[in-house]
Amino acid sequence: MGMVQKRKKMHYGDTHLQRRMRVRNRTRDMDLIDQDLRTQSAQLINQAVDLEKPGFAQFYCVHCAKYFIDDRAMQTHFRSKVHKRRLKALELEPYTIEESERAAGRGSYQKAKKRTMETQPSKEEVKAGKRIKVEVVEETETPKPKKAQKMES
Repeated sequence: MGMVQKRKKMHYGDTHLQRRMRVRNRTRDMDLIDQDLRTQSAQLINQAVDLEKPGFAQFYCVHCAKYFIDDRAMQTHFRSKVHKRRLKALELEPYTIEESERAAGRGSYQKAKKRTMETQPSKEEVKAGKRIKVEVVEETETPKPKKAQKMES
């Protein structure tokens, strides 16, 4: 009698296939997206026609670094949870080399600044002069709630 054959699940032992999937699904890093937002957001929104990219590179989300096939797909993406999560992640300034040196003991600690992010404007609004806003929010120390103050006394 033979042994019962166990079904292989996915590509467990095939490391070359795992690597291919990992590289294919890789997205642009947050610090690179932040740099794009600061320097070349208008150029990324108004790209030249490229036949190799989805939607001929005319519909690009700067915050997520993704191309879309048409304006309707891009507007649907703006309302999605994935895009809102990315906007939330971009609210904090990205980790820098200076911050890593301060953590190692070369300098004093500075808290990462909080920013406000808005979804990018449409192509027509960009042509009219509207730009992506990235504003630093001044954080003030919030007073403790009255219930917490009463419990301490």
